Amino acid sequence: MLILLISKQIWQSPLPLFFLLVLSSFYPALLSTLFRCFYFQVVLFILVRPFSKNIFRRINKEVAELLWLEIVWLFDWWANVKVELYTDQETYEILGKEPALIISNHRSDIDWLVGWVLAQKDLPFDIFLYGSKQRVGCLGYTIALAKKSLSYLPVLGWSMWFSSLISLERSWNKDENILKSGFRELNGFHQPFWLAVFVEGTRFTHTKLLAAQEYAVSVGKPIPRNVLIPRTKGFVASVSHLRSIIPAIYDITLAIPKDKPRPTLLRMLRGCSSVVHVRLERRLIQELPEDESGIAQWCRDVFVVKDALLDRHLATGTFGDQECQDIGRPKKSLMVVICWSCFLFLSAIKFFEWCPFSWGGVVFCAVFLVLVLVLMQILIVFSKSEKSTAPKVPPPTTLKENLLPA
Repeated sequence: MLILLISKQIWQSPLPLFFLLVLSSFYPALLSTLFRCFYFQVVLFILVRPFSKNIFRRINKEVAELLWLEIVWLFDWWANVKVELYTDQETYEILGKEPALIISNHRSDIDWLVGWVLAQKDLPFDIFLYGSKQRVGCLGYTIALAKKSLSYLPVLGWSMWFSSLISLERSWNKDENILKSGFRELNGFHQPFWLAVFVEGTRFTHTKLLAAQEYAVSVGKPIPRNVLIPRTKGFVASVSHLRSIIPAIYDITLAIPKDKPRPTLLRMLRGCSSVVHVRLERRLIQELPEDESGIAQWCRDVFVVKDALLDRHLATGTFGDQECQDIGRPKKSLMVVICWSCFLFLSAIKFFEWCPFSWGGVVFCAVFLVLVLVLMQILIVFSKSEKSTAPKVPPPTTLKENLLPA
């Protein structure tokens, strides 16, 4: 643990050499763990899934959680990013006990990770310590509609694909069939799951906000200030196909207090703390209109309300209309990282006892460190809002019907 504390300080330095030192001390352990879990997922997919999707999903859930808890640990323990959850007590108690469709504004680079943090499971020790559950417990069953390039992200994206990630091409002619296929898979789920849909279609930036405002003015729609105009086709398809198995929609609004730094993956790796406010409102799916145009309008209305909520949050620094729930900080991700680090450390000792110093070993270690650097750089660049791609904008004559489909 001393190495981890030292490397955290090193990450906060701007010198590239220091980045290399910390990668050589801790992040190889993280990468090694990710690869081990991923390889196990591959074996499960080949040997188990053809015979029983149910058994595959149950085992894969546990394996995926072991992998994803490494990333949750970075958020919860390494960077100590605090999540404040605002929702009523009744909703808080039912989280993780039912399938749910999640819609949220896409505010930061790591919104998806906030969902993972909420979805992780408490250890029995945590429940004994706090007297009740603190987190939800469906991490391995979190699914999303996401752009196809996410499934190509080394290790992490691959593991999401094994866990039923629905990868979209951002072309409705192709995505319509992809969604139907993904929804058929979800119909076979026998455990509570979360399906996340970021209906804005891309991460929020001021450049994209200006484009959304110009479009809103041109068609006489409410002008957004803190959100982008939702693209509703994926949401409409989700509600239409899954209405019979999903009882509720979790309407989530994410906000960063104005006196706190915006959390990014790079800041998180450097150990920079922050705070994320999450407002969650449970809405019964049976209350939504039956027709597609009505569902689309419902979604747009929700984002108008969400925009006003973010205005109020900017003024007050809180979502005061809801009770702030104590979600604690479960120890499971910490225990997973400690166990994997000890295992890797002991394995390294045995390796060097078995294989004395040689130039071949030096080359192997150097190649491994370069691989770590490359993969971490890919993950960091991929997560940046500035690097995210906006949905393709059609010509002005067809902009209205494509951006805001009925």
